[in-house]
Amino acid sequence: MNAIARIAAILLLAAAALAAAPAGPQDTAEYKIGPKDLLEITVLGVQEINKLVVRVSEEGRITLPLLGEVALGDLTKFEVEKKLAGLAGEKIVVNPQVTVHILEYRSRRVSVVGAVEKPGPFELLGRQTVLAAISEAGGLTRDAGEEIIIIRQIPGGDSTSIRIPVDGLFVRGDPKLNVALEPGDVVNVPVDKAVPIYVFGQVRNPGALQVRRSSLPTLTQAIAQAGGFTDRANRKRIRIRRKDAAGQETEFTVSVRDILKGKIKDIPLQPNDTVYVPESLL
Repeated sequence: MNAIARIAAILLLAAAALAAAPAGPQDTAEYKIGPKDLLEITVLGVQEINKLVVRVSEEGRITLPLLGEVALGDLTKFEVEKKLAGLAGEKIVVNPQVTVHILEYRSRRVSVVGAVEKPGPFELLGRQTVLAAISEAGGLTRDAGEEIIIIRQIPGGDSTSIRIPVDGLFVRGDPKLNVALEPGDVVNVPVDKAVPIYVFGQVRNPGALQVRRSSLPTLTQAIAQAGGFTDRANRKRIRIRRKDAAGQETEFTVSVRDILKGKIKDIPLQPNDTVYVPESLL
């Protein structure tokens, strides 16, 4: 699959996945409330706890008027309502009606960064996969690299990485690559920008080649991408002009005939190299 077809397939599948993605939070009934979540709590008929907004502490606790400190301890929304109703019934009002709304899901988040349309943190509700997270982030951009890297924290403070080939996930649709995410995961889509390499002289399509930084061509590959040699090309004295990091320019001459005969290795090119194929005098 060529680069244009690959990009078209990725963008099409990403758009389809985004269109199929749910518009709002899912599985809130099963969501376990945790540290930093923001809650709105109402005990009907109790003015002090009427649409009261509180944030869960790092220890998984909240403090409410008349009820004091309450440990939520990895409870779902409905379990919190039941617990608060029990406490309110003991201390405040008979047969209390309690409602809890989760305003911010902060304890179970993943971050999507890099070459996506809308990078940032996203709520992790229920079972969410890397494909769903990228879809929620607007899909891949055109300068996305060849792989996705999931950075995951492991017990003890260390981290590990899971590498997923973009073509395998988006183009071939391999379900084994659609990894389920865990709280705190960072989904990184490295940017792989297009960079120019210039091929001039006796080639059929002289000009700038746009290539990806991760897959720079060799000398013979660049000449092939420029349409190959003309009949008048001097294949023994091809010049490569290159600038180093300090801006110092160097030039060296290479024989493609020697490369094709196996006498020397093909030359890896670098971004912004200029290849000049002179005319043969014969």
